[in-house]
Amino acid sequence: MTLYATLDSPLGALLLVGERSATAPGGTALASLSVPGQKRGAVVQDDWTHDPAAFAGIARQLRAYFDGAQQPFAVECVPRGTDFQQRVWAALEAIPYGTTTTYGAIAAAIGAPRGAVRAIGTAIGANPLLVVRPCHRVIGADGSLTGYAGGLARKQLLLGLEGAAPEAR
Repeated sequence: MTLYATLDSPLGALLLVGERSATAPGGTALASLSVPGQKRGAVVQDDWTHDPAAFAGIARQLRAYFDGAQQPFAVECVPRGTDFQQRVWAALEAIPYGTTTTYGAIAAAIGAPRGAVRAIGTAIGANPLLVVRPCHRVIGADGSLTGYAGGLARKQLLLGLEGAAPEAR
């Protein structure tokens, strides 16, 4: 059964989508977290169940993040994606709060050749868990802000919140 809820945030109304899980804190594993107008963002389906209470713990962590808390998210995620995407996404989760890295550094971290940066970017662009899986922390090799499914203004807002905002170019 797919559950969903919305949460007001500085990025707009976040759409949280998940599934019940006996092992997840709060009983819900997160499958998607998207923002309004997001490229490839989730869209509520008729057979989904609106259940804000199922996301109470996740919502509490998101509010703390937007209030400046620096602890990592303790959220169980629904495992989706190819093996390559999972490796890239695991590298994203290892990027510390308040720091940035590059596509090339992600390639090196997962043992991919330097020429794989385009594939790394594609995998990052397919990340269904904005904010929680911090793809906003990946910037261009020259320090510029580069693609973000939620839009560059939101990427800059998130990096600014973390004290790591480069200038948009």
